[in-house]
Amino acid sequence: TLRWQWDEQLLPYWMSFARHVELAGVERVAVEMHGHQLVYSPRTLMRLRDEVGPIVGANLDPSHAMWMGGDPIRSIGHLGDAIHHVHAKDTYLDPEVLAVATRLENGPLDRVADRSWWHTTLGYGHPESWWRDFCYRLRMVGYDGWLSIEHEDVVIGRVEGVRRSVDLLRAVAPTDPAD
Repeated sequence: TLRWQWDEQLLPYWMSFARHVELAGVERVAVEMHGHQLVYSPRTLMRLRDEVGPIVGANLDPSHAMWMGGDPIRSIGHLGDAIHHVHAKDTYLDPEVLAVATRLENGPLDRVADRSWWHTTLGYGHPESWWRDFCYRLRMVGYDGWLSIEHEDVVIGRVEGVRRSVDLLRAVAPTDPAD
């Protein structure tokens, strides 16, 4: 079934789509790797890119790798220049609930006390030092694009959450060009 999905559905669609957007002048398409899709990891993203071409790249959302058990920082090295866009979104992992609910949690997103994981404001799932390493690694592979804050925290309001996220990113992300 998986082979059929890739060979008969996904790849023909993306081959056609890539030709269509190239004719429209689009140079890059960023695919957000998500656990409920065929392209859910750096490996599957690179498989798609290898088949379709360099127009396809990653929209790296670290929060997705976090809840799936991947390592977003190591993913940066694997993806390299295939990173076309980056979301700045954190995930809180609750070890007590995680032990019995697993990472495949699919309960209501607004009932965080009952969930094994949920999206949270930057710094509340992973510390500032983690985000410093994340931003540094992005710079190491040549990523110089946006860090797009995606606020999906149901505990902290959107204005406060975005403000806190901006403050954290200002503190950790390199801004000046290297010498």
